[in-house]
Amino acid sequence: MTAGTVGTGGTAGTVDLDGARAALRRGTAVVLPNPAPLTHVVAGTDPRAVNTAKGRPAEQAVALWAHDPGTLARLGAALDLSPALAAAARRLLTEERVTLLLPLLPLLPGAARPDWLAPATRDGWTLLFGARWDPLLPLLADHPVLYVSSANRTGHPPAATAAGARAMFPAAVPVLGPLSPDDHDGPTHDRLATTTLRLHPDGRLDLHRPGAQDRPYPGPEAYLAHVRSTFLP
Repeated sequence: MTAGTVGTGGTAGTVDLDGARAALRRGTAVVLPNPAPLTHVVAGTDPRAVNTAKGRPAEQAVALWAHDPGTLARLGAALDLSPALAAAARRLLTEERVTLLLPLLPLLPGAARPDWLAPATRDGWTLLFGARWDPLLPLLADHPVLYVSSANRTGHPPAATAAGARAMFPAAVPVLGPLSPDDHDGPTHDRLATTTLRLHPDGRLDLHRPGAQDRPYPGPEAYLAHVRSTFLP
């Protein structure tokens, strides 16, 4: 445990990995780091806890953290995508680590979707967050269904460091401390939230929200051209 953190017994402040794991098991939302150039996120097993931590309406849509193969397999049957486009979506989540808006099949009479998909669904689209960072995998493995949103309070940019998150969020929201020597609280002006893309049933791709992945490109079309040529069938 590093100086200034609390472990599994703590309920607030900066926590270590065991403390973050315990908080998630209690149903508490936790602020988690991502590798550069991404900012932090707030995650939880209860979408209402994620929204409450952010200071916004409890029923607002959140993203489903697409890290568990079993959860993704169950979700695949609900997507309005061809097998080739579904495979492309999985690659975008695992390799490009963008956030994706994906179309859902219309619900037929008597049909149902997994209950855990509802918090990430609005108007026939589901929102999936794709970042996977090796130091977080032991934590994520405990929760096949996990909800996530950018680590910011209303009106503020997402936190780039644990110290920034600690200053922004209420004391009751645990913040996971740095996990590697590269994850520090130094200058982080170059960090952004993930790029969000929308993939349509016919294969069209839109840039829904700019972010870290598209920033190195001269414009949205240049980034979309890269994604199409690299990932789409």
